[in-house]
Amino acid sequence: QVQLVESGGGLVQAGGSLRLSCAASGRTFSSYTMGWFRQAPGKEREFVAYINWSGSSTHYADSVKGRFTISRDNAKNTMYLQMNNLRPEDTAVYYCAATLRSVPVVQTTEYDYWGQGTQVTVSS
Repeated sequence: QVQLVESGGGLVQAGGSLRLSCAASGRTFSSYTMGWFRQAPGKEREFVAYINWSGSSTHYADSVKGRFTISRDNAKNTMYLQMNNLRPEDTAVYYCAATLRSVPVVQTTEYDYWGQGTQVTVSS
């Protein structure tokens, strides 16, 4: 089992950057495929990006490709999401998630563990 805690959210102007972190408990972090999802008000939770256990495989939603970068540091039990050139439509609660399934994993139902979320607000 793994517990996840996100941090790094906040308010930023359009065109700005934020880096989200997801800290995981437990000694088996490197066994998990990790993902980022987001949920805007009134909308369903949607896939943003995933990274495999070693960091050698990543995948992004088209809406964030070229602007967001997912990474992980297994020695620190932490995953990151670097978000550049933010847009108002990126405003959402961002969640990190973990699964023992291999990539590709883009559905919320494929992930077993979730953090509590961190709010990202992008002003125009």
